Amino acid sequence: MGVSGSGKTTLGNAIAKKFNYVFLEGDAFHSELNKEKMKKGIPLTDQDRLPWLIKINQTLQSKKGVKIVLACSALKENYRELLQQKLAQKTVLWVYLKSEFSVLKKRMENRDHFMPVSLLKSQLETLEAPKKAITIDSSLSIEKMIYQLKPHLYE
Repeated sequence: MGVSGSGKTTLGNAIAKKFNYVFLEGDAFHSELNKEKMKKGIPLTDQDRLPWLIKINQTLQSKKGVKIVLACSALKENYRELLQQKLAQKTVLWVYLKSEFSVLKKRMENRDHFMPVSLLKSQLETLEAPKKAITIDSSLSIEKMIYQLKPHLYE
């Protein structure tokens, strides 16, 4: 979890490949309306995000017993609670990818994505840093991040 540009997809894909997990991209669950709002630089509201979060949670529930890594912003505590609703507590590991604004901005400027750089400040303002998560400096190499996470992952 983390704001746009923090490396969720890159790390999630790497973990999925290395440990044979199923990778789910949270962005794939957004409605076209939400994507259009973001493309226009309009921040999503809690009301906009609710159906998206429910859809992700329903997918996670339907895949109980499957090793999954999900790349999802999960910016607020109540979003994270909704995402893990009806899932066994010990089966969810929150990993918070944290980075400096300048690193995030540079990454966002160098990719093709519906989320514009102009919404980064809004995401950072919305972000409630998790208390129950492994916090990783997302400016580290993928190998170093995986090394830090390996003791917490199921192989």
